[in-house]
Amino acid sequence: MSPPRRLAVLCSHLRADGSAPPAGEQSGAAGGVSTSACASGGGAAARGDGGGDSASCVFCRIIRGEAPAYKVYEDDVCLCILDSHPLAPGHSLIIPKCHFPSLEATPPHVVAAMCSKVPFLSNAIMKATECDSFNLVVNNGAAAGQVIFHTHFHIIPRRSGDKLWPTEVTSFRRRSIEPNETSGLVSCIKEQLCSTLEGSKTEASSLLKEP
Repeated sequence: MSPPRRLAVLCSHLRADGSAPPAGEQSGAAGGVSTSACASGGGAAARGDGGGDSASCVFCRIIRGEAPAYKVYEDDVCLCILDSHPLAPGHSLIIPKCHFPSLEATPPHVVAAMCSKVPFLSNAIMKATECDSFNLVVNNGAAAGQVIFHTHFHIIPRRSGDKLWPTEVTSFRRRSIEPNETSGLVSCIKEQLCSTLEGSKTEASSLLKEP
């Protein structure tokens, strides 16, 4: 199936009436992508969290309509586009419209909005690519393979035997969990969680006291 035809089928699953997308959306142009908080191209409000550089961010440029992309879904919070260098046909990206450089910098309500679209989008993508499985991947940080520092989720359609990951071709060595080291790790994680929760409570309390 050709890329334009694959896109038309994918979009038909995402439209209530089952219709194909307008010609402009099949061309690869980003026309029709509405502007967002990234549209101003600078400043803390444009960056969402006060960090990063939305002016040069390729995803922000797509959102502003300054760069081409195959758009398959859009709402007030997020956008879904086809990856320009897919690992498999239908490989898509869910992107928040505001610029957040990492997952931990992304507000919970934005992450929740992105996650809530995963079943809807993945189902359409699997039908369009005739797959019955997919990987949901988040590369968070350079060591984890993040290349574009604007939070995004990967939806990667999978087929049995496609051998997409090296660990599926050769056996990946995994060692059993060690109780002695694990108990310390669990305690450390719980301490970090408690510290984060206490910090959130303190911040919320101080906000409530403000006139």
